[in-house]
Amino acid sequence: MDKAKQNRAVVHLDFEGKHYYYGNLKALCDNWDKDMIGVSYNYLKNYGIDEDHPYIGKKCIIRKGIIVTSQHSK
Repeated sequence: MDKAKQNRAVVHLDFEGKHYYYGNLKALCDNWDKDMIGVSYNYLKNYGIDEDHPYIGKKCIIRKGIIVTSQHSK
């Protein structure tokens, strides 16, 4: 079988000097409400976060990137 490298998206929350990682914006917003991080899920969805366009707010910074994993074999 062909070994394929897996790339996965990651959403990074920088909040009060601590770093948290999520698989998508929905997962982040399910764990943090608008009052805590200062931004809503709908706003973030429409904002269009990507590697070159992070959200930088008064309470947090949210970035999106790629996790590169090792090759898997079955």
